[in-house]
Amino acid sequence: MQRILAAVLLLLAGPALAFAQAPEIDRIDPPFWWVNMERSTVELMVYGENLATTRVGIGEHPGVTLDRVTEVDNPNYLFVRLRIADTATPGTVPLHFRHDAGTLTRDFELRPRRTDPYAQGFSSEDVIYLLMPDRFANGAPENDSIPGFLEGVDRSDPDARHGGDFAGIREHLDYIDDLGMTALWMTPIFENDMPPDYGAYHGYAATDMYRVDPRFGSNDAFRRLVEGAHERDLKVIMDMIHNHIGARHWWMDDPPTSNWVHDFDTHGTTNHEGAAVIDPYASARDRAQLTDAWFVPSMPDLNQDNDLLATYLIQNTLWWIESTGIDGIRMDTYFYADKEYMTRWTSAVREEYPDFNIVGESWVPTVSHEAYWQDDFPASPDGYDSDLPSVTDFPLSFAMRDAFAPDGDIHDLYRTLTQDHVYPEPNKLVTFLDNHDLDRFFSVVDADENAFRLAYTFLMTTRGIPQVYYATELMQPMLDVQGDGAKRADMPGGWPGDSRSVFTEEGRTARENGAHTFVTNLTTWRESADVVHHGTLTHFIPQDNTYVYFRHDADDAVMVVLNNAEAPRTLDLDRFAERIQDHTAGRDVISGDTVALGDSLTVPARTPMVLELRE
Repeated sequence: MQRILAAVLLLLAGPALAFAQAPEIDRIDPPFWWVNMERSTVELMVYGENLATTRVGIGEHPGVTLDRVTEVDNPNYLFVRLRIADTATPGTVPLHFRHDAGTLTRDFELRPRRTDPYAQGFSSEDVIYLLMPDRFANGAPENDSIPGFLEGVDRSDPDARHGGDFAGIREHLDYIDDLGMTALWMTPIFENDMPPDYGAYHGYAATDMYRVDPRFGSNDAFRRLVEGAHERDLKVIMDMIHNHIGARHWWMDDPPTSNWVHDFDTHGTTNHEGAAVIDPYASARDRAQLTDAWFVPSMPDLNQDNDLLATYLIQNTLWWIESTGIDGIRMDTYFYADKEYMTRWTSAVREEYPDFNIVGESWVPTVSHEAYWQDDFPASPDGYDSDLPSVTDFPLSFAMRDAFAPDGDIHDLYRTLTQDHVYPEPNKLVTFLDNHDLDRFFSVVDADENAFRLAYTFLMTTRGIPQVYYATELMQPMLDVQGDGAKRADMPGGWPGDSRSVFTEEGRTARENGAHTFVTNLTTWRESADVVHHGTLTHFIPQDNTYVYFRHDADDAVMVVLNNAEAPRTLDLDRFAERIQDHTAGRDVISGDTVALGDSLTVPARTPMVLELRE
């Protein structure tokens, strides 16, 4: 009798159990794709409850077939790969998920590819303006706090979110353009829904890689920002991170596989020692700790050895390029990720977008370790080739900071550049005085305006692709606070109610206007100075803390003199005859004066000169 009763109860409960376990679909990544891509497949990450109980099929669509369905140990995920032939047409592809209770159908959109100019890349012809969206300007205060998000705005806290957004940047694109900048790099724009005590305003702890942080705007708002930049001939460089995510990324509550991220208990936090990758004596343990350990405890380390994850990340990059029209990428923490994956990623991007450029962040102090990461590095001890066009030139940045600091020796610049033979293409390196992670340059040189002008002149005239951190054009010093917020002050005037606006001449101090004019004049000149973009660099060994070098090609020549000494220097021009040649004068780009080139040239103390040589 008890067995019969139990059977009846089970039959009665059956429909309820079946209903409770019916599959659901919460999201599909990527949300749409395109026809006529070089890449012939797209792999969809489909997430929802009990998806493993379904049988997947697709409706008819010309040129589209179901290539494979991959199940993983988590029954809430399916990876559905579609093959898209050259004959495929734009439209919707019905995805059918059949189960015992019926069929779930979702339409997956295939779009036509973009036809407007985009993915232009960036080069030594450009000057990149780096800004942090949260700290530049707030054009839409209504999105400062979003219901359901963990952090709102608190401008009184240097390490909290301040409310800058895309609308604010769009309002000041003309300001950036007028400075002579030709490219705009923003720190990451992905959703970073992290706790207030973390300070995720910087964007490097993504919680959704397909969504813009709504406190900056929307995905469409970002596309409009890119369009607005392109209307002014400003390129846009997007900051990406494939090494790690934020601890509150939606994956972390229900990861697709047990090895989607590296185990923190096993690996701990990284040793941050980038040299371990190329160090011939490095232990396997040290190398593994660099790449497999977490950057910080709040940033889970992604395991790019997982092929499904690697494909997800590559597709995510292509999706952002195609859907927004960006022109380049700066990849964060490049050497912390699996290096074989990074080559796979870079190659996939360059195959799809041959004119595209990527700069990898390689924060190392030595030239040889930096050069290892550039494409075609000839001295690779392990045969590794990154396929990465550009790297961040930290060794030269550190040399600039040392050379122009109090009691600095300009020889540091010369010694660093003499090692350029190690780089496959030194002119593709991104050069900088400072960035969002470094102390502001003006504070490094103890607020010495002469040091600033000397350094900025070098940045604009040496080889490479110069990057300028926002507010450098104002000689912005560090804030008198502790933490990273000291390097990341708000731009005065970017917020409603600010007492002054540095975006206007009348809102700037006399010192700020002097710096702004200096930066604008030199940067604007550089914009059309092709000899600086592509010309040969010939330099002479510094003497008496004075450095002379030339940029020259078949048509033009520029002579740069940096007197870093505390006294005037009279140069014997005979020493530079091989490059002065028959030129008898030069127009100083900085002062506008014409300078005779006779037997000697006297350069005032702590002064730069940029002479366009003339007959």
